[in-house]
Amino acid sequence: MFDPRHYLALLERKPGAFDHARPPEHWDVPDRFGVLRRRLETEHASAGTRDYIKVPRLLEHATMHELTAAVTQALAIGATGPDAIGLIVAHSKERPVALFSLDGRPHLKAFVIDPPDLGAYRALTQTGT
Repeated sequence: MFDPRHYLALLERKPGAFDHARPPEHWDVPDRFGVLRRRLETEHASAGTRDYIKVPRLLEHATMHELTAAVTQALAIGATGPDAIGLIVAHSKERPVALFSLDGRPHLKAFVIDPPDLGAYRALTQTGT
């Protein structure tokens, strides 16, 4: 399988060479990557090729499975830019924070935190009307 990390940085600088480059010929990617490329090139012409090249470069920080899932989701919601796909990848790696339990911490039960005063927020929302 083709490892694009070393080669795509060069192609990003010269996106016109992408169609003639030999390594991507042997790169086995799902069909949705082709759909993404066509959509980007239709919307942004030659800048779309450069944007498309940025997407597989996300493999520097994600697995092919994660990137494929992100491309699928991006196509579904119409957010096909490389930055949007990068955010989808990053979001998929986030894990929710567990609730902090006071069980076994009786010394913390003595602390009481007052609820926030939302008056300042209400003042901001009423100013525009």
